[in-house]
Amino acid sequence: MNKKKKPFLGMPAPLGYVPGLGRGATGFTTRSDIGPARDANDPVDDRHAPPGKRTVGDQMKKNQTADDDDEDLNDTNYDEFNGYAGSLFSSGPYEKDDEEADAIYAALDKRMDERRKERREQREKEEIEKYRMERPKIQQQFSDLKRKLAEVTEEEWLSIPEVGDARNKRQRNPRYEKLTPVPDSFFAKHLQSGENHTTVDPRQTQFGGLNTPYPGGLNTPYPGGMTPGLMTPGTGELDMRKIGQARNTLMDMRLSQVSDSVSGQTVVDPKGYLTDLNSMIPTHGGDINDIKKARLLLKSVRETNPHHPPAWIASARLEEVTGKLQVARNLIMKGTEMCPKSFDVWLEAARLQPGDTAKAVVAQAVRHLPQSVRIYIRAAELETDIRAKKRVLRKALEHVPNSVRLWKAAVELEEPEDARIMLSRAVECCPTSVELWLALARLETYENARKVLNKARENIPTDRHIWITAAKLEEANGNTQMVEKIIDRAITSLRANGVEINREQWIQDAEECDKAGSVATCQAIMRAVIGIGIEEEDRKHTWMEDADSCVAHNALECARAIYAYALQVFPSKKSVWLRAAYFEKNHGTRESLEALLQRAVAHCPKAEVLWLMGAKSKWLAGDVPAARSILALAFQANPNSEEIWLAAVKLESENNEYERARRLLAKARSSAPTARVFMKSVKLEWVLGNIAAAQELCEEALKHYEDFPKLWMMKGQIEEQKELAEKAREAYNQGLKKCPHSIPLWLLLSRLEEKVGQLTRARAILEKSRLKNPKNPDLWLESVRLEYRAGLKNIANTLMAKALQECPNSGEL
Repeated sequence: MNKKKKPFLGMPAPLGYVPGLGRGATGFTTRSDIGPARDANDPVDDRHAPPGKRTVGDQMKKNQTADDDDEDLNDTNYDEFNGYAGSLFSSGPYEKDDEEADAIYAALDKRMDERRKERREQREKEEIEKYRMERPKIQQQFSDLKRKLAEVTEEEWLSIPEVGDARNKRQRNPRYEKLTPVPDSFFAKHLQSGENHTTVDPRQTQFGGLNTPYPGGLNTPYPGGMTPGLMTPGTGELDMRKIGQARNTLMDMRLSQVSDSVSGQTVVDPKGYLTDLNSMIPTHGGDINDIKKARLLLKSVRETNPHHPPAWIASARLEEVTGKLQVARNLIMKGTEMCPKSFDVWLEAARLQPGDTAKAVVAQAVRHLPQSVRIYIRAAELETDIRAKKRVLRKALEHVPNSVRLWKAAVELEEPEDARIMLSRAVECCPTSVELWLALARLETYENARKVLNKARENIPTDRHIWITAAKLEEANGNTQMVEKIIDRAITSLRANGVEINREQWIQDAEECDKAGSVATCQAIMRAVIGIGIEEEDRKHTWMEDADSCVAHNALECARAIYAYALQVFPSKKSVWLRAAYFEKNHGTRESLEALLQRAVAHCPKAEVLWLMGAKSKWLAGDVPAARSILALAFQANPNSEEIWLAAVKLESENNEYERARRLLAKARSSAPTARVFMKSVKLEWVLGNIAAAQELCEEALKHYEDFPKLWMMKGQIEEQKELAEKAREAYNQGLKKCPHSIPLWLLLSRLEEKVGQLTRARAILEKSRLKNPKNPDLWLESVRLEYRAGLKNIANTLMAKALQECPNSGEL
């Protein structure tokens, strides 16, 4: 043994060390340690008496408190400047004048404390923040990493290993090595059997034996058990490694034999063999112990309550999940014996069984549960042939003739003619099924469909779909005047039968009719239900919302019907006409828009926008005379409207009728003189090259509208065009006196100075403009561009930095 020297020998004992305490060797006391017995005059030992009744301890406490009351006049409690820390007269009586003096001192202290309170608190706050910045908490250091914990999935949490005691364990608890000499017999044994054979005798491949040409023995030509073949002293110890190698070689041989069978066809694919084995491993995600527990629990449930179907289903599914399909099948079949009246157990059994067996299981289920619709449906699903499916469903209908689900499944498999015959029988068996009545009506002729729907209404007087289908039927056959009557009668009849008219449901039905192409039905429904359940003051707002909703759902006819109804109720509301006009403009035709606008201007002649929309529509269609006539009518209704005058001018100028435009502007200046009319007049003359006339008009306009910046700009630009820079500068400066907040005027003036080479003056103008109009990104941008054009990129960059400081939210900058 190689023992290390104990590390603690020769070292001083640690603090509080009691020898022998670790192994339970505690000290004991004898009478000689205690001393002689108490005398009769000694105080009684009543340590366990209640407080206050004790003689020794309570007396000591009293003495202690008495000592505490004495004044502490020690040198350590004395300060040269302040004197004694405590009160010199604290032991004296506390009277009213003492209390008053204390209150005055307290008030003074409080006042002195409040003088610099804000500053002191601010300083303390800054110091705390500085300290926190320099020495942040661990929590703050890891806050960004903690945020990423939100992205950790549940599986990752579960896969985090438990905290163990494995770290540095070997260093903390070193194990002392034990070196034991190996016995000689170990070496002798391995000398005898240590040879490693990697080849197999060719005879093995022929007969499948190990070391013999006969299949019976191991090391002997005879198959005896205790013969010298096994127990002969010559063979030595049995080598397990050789047996393992031989078994691997044998497996390899068998696979090669199988792959070389008749005419090259293989029964087993040797390469895919292990892959197939892998695929057979059950793919359940749970722990094997959990599965064992679940199996035990379910077994217990089955035994205590064998007629409880969910126990059998859960047991079968557990086995299925763990890959034991045959066990699952056996369990569920036993479940069908124990719970023959549970269709869930039968359906589970049919699901787990393969094709033909599943059919047999379902047949058995039908015998036990002849009224179960789900079992019949499952039986039909298991059949692959259509005729077999029909046969199953017809047999099911013999047993359960009132099942809507079975009738629907049976009808789906039939041709239209046979389906009609079946449905006529189905509605007799299930007279309360709306779907069957409607399906029959769809397959019948017009006359028969009407009869079918009338019968349906008699049987089911509370369903709206029958009435809507009847309305669609009439519309499809051209009787549009009947549609309105049917919908009105539907509302009346349903109310009479106590059905609440749900506005949202009817609007949804109308949208479906619109998408199906039944326009008259959808509009009739909208007219009938649009006003139901709405307060009078909310009508306009709600209807506009409904129209927008219909447009969003692509039900345009519904929206059109809502607008038409709203215009009947609010014929003089300009906003409703405008919404309807924009709807027609975006989703209707030009004809429908123009027809609507004609009605609109008849009801709202003062609405200039409606006149202008009408005129523009005609103009865009190329009908200029019609546009002119609309604007003429608009003039009659709105004689002094600036918008209509300018629209007329635009129409003429766009069609190169400049003389007409000039005459119109002259009339407008006399009857409705506004700054915009003058501006358009100046612009027209300027565009046509009549500079003198343009200048004259501009001067006249500025007499009346000197605070309109566009006139000053035009005046300056005309002077610039004539290359009269001084006059242009004068015009801009005059304009800026009247309109100091017009940004384009400042820009034009600075560009004029730049153009004539006065860069310094241009800079000064822009600086002045920035003072008058602070936080304006356009002025800053012009200043930066001015420096760039001058080639001073450093100044431009400095200006841009300043601009971004002043306008941090400007996307342009």
